[in-house]
Amino acid sequence: METFRAIVVSRGEDKKQSVAVTELSMADLMEGDVTVAVEATTVNYKDGLAITGLAPVIRRFPLVPGIDFAGTVTESSDPRWKAGDKVILNGWGVGETHCGAYAGLARVRGDWLVRLPDGMTAFDAMAIGTAGYTAMLCVMALQRHGIVPARGPVVVTGAAGGVGSVAISLLSRLGYHVIASTGRTSEEDYLKDLGAAEIIARDELSGPARPLGKERWAGGIDAVGSHTLANVLSMTSYGGAVAACGLAGGMDLPSSVAPFILRGVSLLGVDSVMAPRTLREEAWSRLAGELDRSKLAALSATIGFGGIIDAAKAIVEGKVRGRVVVDMGR
Repeated sequence: METFRAIVVSRGEDKKQSVAVTELSMADLMEGDVTVAVEATTVNYKDGLAITGLAPVIRRFPLVPGIDFAGTVTESSDPRWKAGDKVILNGWGVGETHCGAYAGLARVRGDWLVRLPDGMTAFDAMAIGTAGYTAMLCVMALQRHGIVPARGPVVVTGAAGGVGSVAISLLSRLGYHVIASTGRTSEEDYLKDLGAAEIIARDELSGPARPLGKERWAGGIDAVGSHTLANVLSMTSYGGAVAACGLAGGMDLPSSVAPFILRGVSLLGVDSVMAPRTLREEAWSRLAGELDRSKLAALSATIGFGGIIDAAKAIVEGKVRGRVVVDMGR
């Protein structure tokens, strides 16, 4: 492969960001000890922010965006990996400070890779992607805190998005009563098919939060932040916990200490970008065994390389349901 196509984000002297499809060569790749032929990737909310420039996700220019991929090792000087190995990458600053997934080849550090689980294809892995891997990290965090199905319902915010969709499917299969919060009333059937037992309107959680509200759930998975997270915390029952992993509604948290000191509620921060390797391997192993593969098709749509930029714009506008898988061969 002398050259390969790639999406490159650049920034001019006026600090304005531009996006272009171009041809790169091996010489354009960044430092790393493993080269991977990218077979599949995805468009996450973070990728949408990176490509549109609506948030300062990319911190080095020019850069190939794309925070996760699955593919086949073509070259390696890392003894843990050899040509032909099937691998997954999520996070580690790829697509932010290191050239990422939206290219035919990626050169990365071997430390950043996880082996593709047996029986899982590259396209399965990207139907799950960083969003699904993050959802599993959230489920694991709740379970470590003792939030089991018998404790009561679990609320999932941003339910029709990537994290929310996979979280609902996982929680439902594990026996939880799942309450899905969404602003898209048209997605009720989709969310119930994934396993949601109840649907509540986003508006119920989007206004200013009271210090303490009626106890409605034992736990939560929140990808929204701001007022939504504050409301989820205020309505969490005694000794419950909320796993926070996103900021689609804002980075602020206009809450009070009341849920923490009067109900013993815990706020569990979940980071997928720099999560240690042991957690990553556990998450992907569990995803391979616990996620209903029959639901992957329902929660994902496949596009070709040429559809990435439009999908990135659509996802930040709230027009994408579930997961978007990119077939890099198309």
